[in-house]
Amino acid sequence: MSTILKMADSFKNFVANLNTSRDKQSGGEYYLTNYTDQQWSDVYRTSWMGRKVVDIPSKDATREWRNWLAEENEIENIETEEKRLLLPQKVKLALQQSRLFGGAAIYFSIKNDDPETPLELETIKKGSLEFITVFPKGVLTPGDIELDPLLQEYGLPSWYEISGPESGNTKIHRSRLAVFIGNEVLIPQELQGVNQGWGDSVLQSAYESVRNADSIASNIASLVYESKVDILQIPDLADIMANPRHREMLEQRIVLSAQLKGNNGMFVIDAEEKYEQKSYSFAGLTDISYQALQAVSGAADIPITRFLGQSPGGLNSTGDSDLKNYYDSVNSMQTLSITPALHNLDEALIRSVFGDRPKDISFEWASLWQLSEEQKSKISKETAETINILVSTQLFDESALGEAAANLLIEHSILPSFEYEAKDLGEGEFEEGKPAVKEGTTSSEEDET
Repeated sequence: MSTILKMADSFKNFVANLNTSRDKQSGGEYYLTNYTDQQWSDVYRTSWMGRKVVDIPSKDATREWRNWLAEENEIENIETEEKRLLLPQKVKLALQQSRLFGGAAIYFSIKNDDPETPLELETIKKGSLEFITVFPKGVLTPGDIELDPLLQEYGLPSWYEISGPESGNTKIHRSRLAVFIGNEVLIPQELQGVNQGWGDSVLQSAYESVRNADSIASNIASLVYESKVDILQIPDLADIMANPRHREMLEQRIVLSAQLKGNNGMFVIDAEEKYEQKSYSFAGLTDISYQALQAVSGAADIPITRFLGQSPGGLNSTGDSDLKNYYDSVNSMQTLSITPALHNLDEALIRSVFGDRPKDISFEWASLWQLSEEQKSKISKETAETINILVSTQLFDESALGEAAANLLIEHSILPSFEYEAKDLGEGEFEEGKPAVKEGTTSSEEDET
């Protein structure tokens, strides 16, 4: 006779009621509550914690912006165009709106182009990029979702629709938008229901933590009013309160006694009455409040030192490791989310500045980590020592070593102006008021040098 053995992938203890139907924990489950954009806006505008959850990563991802890698005059032209378009500010706003509502997009207008048609970058001419505008999720309605799994655009809207008071309903092709998503929903776009084409608000998963922390702070504030309570025991109080005339006299007497106590610290009562004070202890409330704030910090993936703007506790604690991990997280958002979203906009911007697409132009996100003066001094000293050692070995050609040393000094910002000085010397240019040829040499000697 065969025996069927039923197995479950969990630990059970029938004596202790663990993981059984009598286990209190078995009644817990997760469910999704759909909030409206207005509710998210209310949280953002009334809760300082909710605002920080949305704002801090958005501001950190854009505050140092990015460094263009190109010729000096090319960099100047690109940065001038970015300033005209207010691009860093618009990206920050798009990130804030996408994190709060679950999605936002930047529309960039190309002169004489139909917004309903796919963007053709090769046709963009110099000065074609007119303006950029940020649209929150509530303004843009995603159109048809691409359902062909063999296409690169699978699961993405082919177009978006926007309504205007004068223009009416206008379709905008997806290629003309830099689309930002809040928290990604890891199911196919066509199954997202109310969030179709968009993501979740970052407050969706942090909402309970934010609400709990706000509730704890409010309750602690209310307890302050109950920190000291006066208790006056009056014989036959029930009988006195039953008679309106006696109740009025009692109220007048209590008010008078309170005034006397406030004036000279004396509380006059009947010999048969009893008076005492009870004080509330706030011991332990600080820890409870701080634990709630740490829960919000963890839910938002923001270090508590950055979230509260305070110095880390502990004798040997600097908070550097937490900030570095957080900055790595921000850099991941810049690399994996912001850069792809801005691809078409960046390409349109470059072509609008130069009229074509120079191949050697690229950019990198500026580092968020700022070195202290002590760290800068240490790096400067170590760099100088390294260059001195390489020179003394005489293993490398002097001109090649000099160029490498100059690049090293510029890269570490030890001699930031050296970049322009080295360039001027290399091109034979000269500073105003100084001769192009060094004193004691001729132009032919300088050419040989």
